[in-house]
Amino acid sequence: QVQLVESGGGLVQAGGSLRLSCTPSGYTFNKYVMAWFRQVPGKEREFVALITRSGSTYAADAVKGRFTISRDNAKSPVYLQMNSLKAEDTAVYYCAAAVVDSIEALSYNFWGQGTQVTVSS
Repeated sequence: QVQLVESGGGLVQAGGSLRLSCTPSGYTFNKYVMAWFRQVPGKEREFVALITRSGSTYAADAVKGRFTISRDNAKSPVYLQMNSLKAEDTAVYYCAAAVVDSIEALSYNFWGQGTQVTVSS
């Protein structure tokens, strides 16, 4: 069974950095497209960044140039390095896995439990 566990969230001041990790169990990451989404109360889950099976990456305009998604190898965690954080980045961040390249949350079959990121201004 596919399981995803996020870690690395917390409280940080604006302008600071955090690194989130998504650790897999039950499979290796190269079988899936991996992505990070985020959600604030009352809003839909928002795409942040994805990494394809071949290692290509894509980020949402809101985080491009500040956030980087990466993985070391097929069995390593997937990371989201977040730099120059802003108050509007405050959200619960979710790791997800899909069999298709997509920025739509509905395309993702497996989800982690989420990790809270709070950026104080």
